[in-house]
Amino acid sequence: MKNNAIRIGLFGFGTVGEGLYEVLKKATSAHAEIVKICVRDRNKKRSLPAEIFTYEPEDIFTDPDINLVVELIDDADASYAIVRRSLEAGKAVVSGNKKMLAYHIEELIELQEKTGTALLYDASACGSIPVIRNLEEYYDNDLLLSVKGILNGSSNFILSKIFNENKGYDEALKEAQNLGFAESNPTFDVDGFDSLFKLIIITVHAFGTYVHPDDVINYGISNLGEADIRYAREKGTRIKLLADVSKISDDKITLCVLPCFVPPDKYIYSVEDEFNGVVIKGECYDKQFMFGRGAGGFPTGSSVLSDITARSHDYRYEYKKRNQYRKMEYTTDVDIKLYVRYRDEADTALFRFKEVTERYYSKDYSFVVGVISLADLVAIKDELPKRNIFIAKMY
Repeated sequence: MKNNAIRIGLFGFGTVGEGLYEVLKKATSAHAEIVKICVRDRNKKRSLPAEIFTYEPEDIFTDPDINLVVELIDDADASYAIVRRSLEAGKAVVSGNKKMLAYHIEELIELQEKTGTALLYDASACGSIPVIRNLEEYYDNDLLLSVKGILNGSSNFILSKIFNENKGYDEALKEAQNLGFAESNPTFDVDGFDSLFKLIIITVHAFGTYVHPDDVINYGISNLGEADIRYAREKGTRIKLLADVSKISDDKITLCVLPCFVPPDKYIYSVEDEFNGVVIKGECYDKQFMFGRGAGGFPTGSSVLSDITARSHDYRYEYKKRNQYRKMEYTTDVDIKLYVRYRDEADTALFRFKEVTERYYSKDYSFVVGVISLADLVAIKDELPKRNIFIAKMY
């Protein structure tokens, strides 16, 4: 495809799809054109001429003039079917569906190798921050120690409004929804699933290891209360929803997605609004910080454009960590310091603290801070959302 014009078949024309269309109009040097767009709703009013749209996926798969498929749809199952069919048809693909990738990335890596086609997905992680390609190209060695940060712009926007403008959770969420940073059903963002899926993808490129999403703890901010905000302020911290993959020995890594009490001397403390921030730490280069917008159509559209441009130079991921270095194993055999706020004393029986460092009791709420095994936390992760509690990691 090198130096040839890219003719794109696009699946999905929502916020990101329209953002990509507008970005491509501005980026004339990309030599890329959307020639066909596949959508489902025949009755929805569109901003483009009717002839560019189709309702039949095969019109894209079988069109010999289309040399790149870009899929930007929310449905993970439909996304998987599109990506698989495209690769089997010999067409390179750009995808932004992080849930689909988090569950199918191993299979799709093997399919790329089998078919000789490429799948790029920088847009699936961190919006406008090119974290995946940097992990592939710049951090393509075994000196990496950790990747951690704010991977979801919607939840960070909500937390910024709470801590900077003293807004309540519900008010901040509503504002995020009105601005298009959060969906009408915000569970995917605020309960940590979006960050989890991005972390799974990042881990493949950072350490060459695939970890199934169901095996990793993810807990979000939907149960955040005034008592938790007050505690954070008393400690001189802010609450941020952080995703973290860290190397804990020569052959083991651990992963988690949890709210954290972040002190002001950390880079992540100052990441506000819909922005993402990623801290990459290595043995020789200490810490490096990447920062950029993480929510909205244009930031993600620009990341998709970067993948499209990369394909014009025949770029593909080499999965160097996966193919060239000793495979790292995922473990939950590590201790963390955890804050648990609760009303019902019976809820504390869920948590097998090894050591308690702080306790508070009142008629309205109580909390406990202590050391707990990550393995024990993973074991109860499905029970946590059912309880009237809030948990957060001490940074």
